[in-house]
Amino acid sequence: MTLLLELHYLPSLEYFCALQPFDQIQLEKCEYYAKQSYRNRCYINTSQGAAMLIVPLTAKHGKTLISDVRIDYNQKWQNIHWRSIESAYRKAPFFEHYADDLKYILYRHHVFLFDLNMELLSFCLKSINFNPALSVSVNYDQDLPTSVFDLRSQINPKKSHLNRQFYKPVAYNQVFGSGFVENLSLIDLLFCEGPRAGLQLRTSRKADLNK
Repeated sequence: MTLLLELHYLPSLEYFCALQPFDQIQLEKCEYYAKQSYRNRCYINTSQGAAMLIVPLTAKHGKTLISDVRIDYNQKWQNIHWRSIESAYRKAPFFEHYADDLKYILYRHHVFLFDLNMELLSFCLKSINFNPALSVSVNYDQDLPTSVFDLRSQINPKKSHLNRQFYKPVAYNQVFGSGFVENLSLIDLLFCEGPRAGLQLRTSRKADLNK
């Protein structure tokens, strides 16, 4: 069975819990960009609690295909994001193991948001030793075969992850605070748990959606 969903920026634990039951994943390239979604934002853990990182975009309104959405480099977002990540995680046990590869991707001059998100997804999947067959859509289909599980736009910030069927919070050691912060970007889990991240995700998965 194939999972169909959109790309997110440095996706959350919930996103990867949803991916894991599937060995074939199709990424929606023909949708219109949706504002106030995870397509260009993520959350990391800081000394002040969860903090949102947003990739600025040149297209602010109107219908724009996600494949045509451009990143706005008039803003120094790369420096802001990397400094925030480094400040948050430089004391994490596995920061040095993943930091160089992540920094390299973030500082590459990706013209389009889709391409940035695709490279970051590949980095994340490799880091948790999960190797599904990835493909991209060639058109936007409303009517899908029963062999495709449609998860497009279902994982979004408008409703709590607790109201969905993919992720159950299972605590792990984080850098800051005495209370566990749920459902951050996968990089929080990677920097804190390293090679154990994949097992943590399997433990945090609610159900196999393709059964």
